Amino acid sequence: MTPAARLAAAIDLLIALESQPRRPADATANDFFRARRYIGGGDRRAINDLAWSVVRQRLRLDWWLARIKCRTTARMLVAAELLLDQSLDVEMVLAAFPGGQYAAEPLSVLEERLLRQLDASRAGIEGLVHPDMPEGIRLDLPDWVLPGFRARFGDRLAEEAAAMEAEAPLDLRANLLKTTREEAAAALAAEGIETRPTPYSPWGLRLPHRRPVTQTKAFLEGLVEVQDEGSQLIALLTDARPGMRVADFCAGAAGKTLALAGAMRNRGRITACDVSAPRLEGAVKRLRRAGVDNVERHLLVPGDRWARRRAGQFDRVLVDAPCTGTGTWRRNPDARLRTDPTDLAELCTKQGEILHSAADLVRQGGRLVYATCSLLPEEDEAQIEAFLDRHPDFAPLPLAEAWTEAGGAGAPPAEGPYLVTSPARHGTDGFFAAILQRKPVG
Repeated sequence: MTPAARLAAAIDLLIALESQPRRPADATANDFFRARRYIGGGDRRAINDLAWSVVRQRLRLDWWLARIKCRTTARMLVAAELLLDQSLDVEMVLAAFPGGQYAAEPLSVLEERLLRQLDASRAGIEGLVHPDMPEGIRLDLPDWVLPGFRARFGDRLAEEAAAMEAEAPLDLRANLLKTTREEAAAALAAEGIETRPTPYSPWGLRLPHRRPVTQTKAFLEGLVEVQDEGSQLIALLTDARPGMRVADFCAGAAGKTLALAGAMRNRGRITACDVSAPRLEGAVKRLRRAGVDNVERHLLVPGDRWARRRAGQFDRVLVDAPCTGTGTWRRNPDARLRTDPTDLAELCTKQGEILHSAADLVRQGGRLVYATCSLLPEEDEAQIEAFLDRHPDFAPLPLAEAWTEAGGAGAPPAEGPYLVTSPARHGTDGFFAAILQRKPVG
């Protein structure tokens, strides 16, 4: 494809994303390219890069276009991205819209006038950040998260916001059922993929540069799984051991279930629960590839008596709760635009209900692990405080103690009673985890 054809395809992708604003962008993009199988790998990457640059900078681009009273369209977003973020001059931007077969139509007289007006409005400003921007737009954060992020990060807010704009690394987890971390690294190196050990997870490998690993022999044979290091730490702190009975109460596609099975060496029993049948079905292939045979799946449905019949039977119950996903925004930048305060309020209610339901499964002396990929205190510490008020038979296990018991090397990655990771401090996605122990009777 020519550069002009790639630009035209990026505009079409942005239009597709805009037509389904509540759907995750990666799902829409996958459908977009699946319908255009003629687009090769290199072209696909170039199209994705341009479209995702617009998505990642959308708050700022909208501000600039509003400043010149320009209606937001995919074409003008791309033109503004080229001009402001990629530092092309006006004539180069105009040349990127040449018209003709497969190329974007030339900018109209109005669009060209607005582009030149946008260029003049910069007044010597380089890049997208302008001193007149409100704080949220300057930090590339929606206004509704600022109070929570400020409470979480204090004077490190700008540093953390910048880290959330960076590209996320690709982390892998060695599958202990088939290999060791060192052997997995050697297998990947034999295929030309260099890795280094993650600093906190004893199972993790990090690629210095993103590579297509899902077609490697090491991945196809189940030696490694793609999993952010922060997510691995949640599984580690669950401290699931061989012979235990474990419930992964919000298992989804079983990413943490796989890690728990590896830690348990396939001995004991894991029940992977979820409210979505497609997600549970999607886990089957991953479990089979990893060689996991100690997992049963259970679909949670309204009025289900499964939890009541199994009350007090589990040594470990992991609740990886549905959340706003604010800790993964560097990986899913479109979520900044898809999530709002109404979502937060609804999710907080749901999280409390899930925790209450899951608590009944925990045996006396067992542990309930609550985790989110959110950095908002409302979804994290506030949920734990409310839960403990309602369930005095549970008590927090301090992070330092849980880290040592789980076999974590060195000091735990965070201070305080709970695990909190963030892109700037740890190089991981933002995760929260609390380990709650059920008190024995008497």
